[in-house]
Amino acid sequence: MRITVLLENTPGAPGCAFRHGLSLFIQTDLHAILMDAGPDEAFAQNARILSIPLEHSDICVLSHGHYDHAGGLLEFARIAPAAPIYMQRSAALDYYADDPGNLHYIGIDKAIAALPSVRLLDGDAVIDNEISLLARPCRQRLASKSNGRLKQLKNGKFVQDAFAHEQALVIHEQDKSYLFSGCSHNGIVNWLDLFRKRYGKEPDAVIGGFHFMKNGEYSAEEEYSICETANELYKTSAACYTGHCTGDRAFAMMKEIMGSRLHALHSGMSIEMG
Repeated sequence: MRITVLLENTPGAPGCAFRHGLSLFIQTDLHAILMDAGPDEAFAQNARILSIPLEHSDICVLSHGHYDHAGGLLEFARIAPAAPIYMQRSAALDYYADDPGNLHYIGIDKAIAALPSVRLLDGDAVIDNEISLLARPCRQRLASKSNGRLKQLKNGKFVQDAFAHEQALVIHEQDKSYLFSGCSHNGIVNWLDLFRKRYGKEPDAVIGGFHFMKNGEYSAEEEYSICETANELYKTSAACYTGHCTGDRAFAMMKEIMGSRLHALHSGMSIEMG
C-alpha cells in the first residue's frame, strides 16, 4: 500500500501547496482511495504535480463534516464522477466554531450531499473485503478538550457537537490492517478501542490527525491527555503518522514518548506500507 499526502498543513514536496486541512490518496492492491479533499482545490493541484491519477479513483471517503476536509469534494466529483463518496448522513448538517467574538460556519458545502455519487451512511459500513468504515466509538477516554469550541446548530440553538458525523477508514491488505482517522475528534484511543472490538487485534498503522492543536498554553489536564494518548499508542505495535490538527507542540510531546514510532505528515510526502 502506498499513501500520498495530497494536502496537509506543512510543506513537504517541492512545489506542493500546503493548507490547514488534510487529503490522502491511498493505493492498495484493489483500490485507489481518496480520503478527504482538504479545504479547496489545492489537493488536486498537488496531485497533478505529483503525477497522482485522481481520475482513476474508485472510492472517496469523507472523514467528517468540516470544510477543511471537504472543500475539494466538488472538484473531486468533477475529476472522478463515477467514484462513490462515502460520508455519514449527519456530515451534511450545520457545524460551527465558537471562537471569542467569532462564531463561524465550518461545515461542508451543501451541494456536496446532493452529488449523485454521494452515499449517505448511518453508522458502520463494509465496502468489500479490503475496505470498511467505522462510526460512533464510545467516547470514554482521552477525547480532545479542544472540541469544546465546536458546535452544531440544531433546532435553532447551538449545542455541543457530539461528532456522530465522524467516521474512520479501515483497510485490510494481505495480513495487515490500517486505521485512518481524519481528525480523531472522538479521540484516537477510542477509535483504537473500537478497532480492537471489531477485529480483535491492534492495527498495524494509525494515520491521521489527533486534534490537540491549540492557541495558547495547554492546561495540566490537556497535557495529561496528550501524553496518555502517546502512551496508549506506544503500547500497540502500530506505526503512527500524524499531522494537520495534532499541532506542533503536541507532536513534540508525543515524540518524546513514542520516539521512532511517531512520524509527521507533510504535503506531498509518500509512505510505503506493508
